[in-house]
Amino acid sequence: MVGPSGAGKSSFLRLLNRLDEPTSGTVRLNGEDYRQLPPAELRRRLGMVMQAAYLFPGTVAKNVAYGPLQRGQRLLAEQIDVLLQRVDLLGYRERDASNLSGGEAQRVSIARTLANAPEILLLDEPTSALDEDSARGVEDLVLDIIRERRMTCVIVTHNNAQARRIADRTMIIRSGKLVANGPTKEVLSDD
Repeated sequence: MVGPSGAGKSSFLRLLNRLDEPTSGTVRLNGEDYRQLPPAELRRRLGMVMQAAYLFPGTVAKNVAYGPLQRGQRLLAEQIDVLLQRVDLLGYRERDASNLSGGEAQRVSIARTLANAPEILLLDEPTSALDEDSARGVEDLVLDIIRERRMTCVIVTHNNAQARRIADRTMIIRSGKLVANGPTKEVLSDD
């Protein structure tokens, strides 16, 4: 999903995750009105990664294990290591989360989201605060994850070049209105 700042891209993601409620219409998840699901269940099924990686004080392991722990499930060290290996941070389990670079923190945020085994990823400009190399690394990581898990992913970006690199389909939003939706090559052909 692309569009200028203030177009409503992040608001759209907030609606999908029920952080905001729609004033009309509905969202369906596998054909079911998402208001029929408890918000906590919906948010587990729709894993959201924000623009800035908001990590909790403590270790990387504590951050990754947070979601399952909220449901009474304890992740074993080996399970945490598998998630950290997936985001190229094997060996970071006992590191203090406050001492990570921006790219490392964003990868921990992705691992924390994956610990909940979501069906769909919602990514709100996850690379905008990163340098070019870190951004490309996160892009590659996200593409690998959605391919291997065969997941749906909605990524918000203001960067058309990024959308061309990673998206099969693109929506353009301007002033809160959907103005285009289709294959990326067609939707972004004029830019």
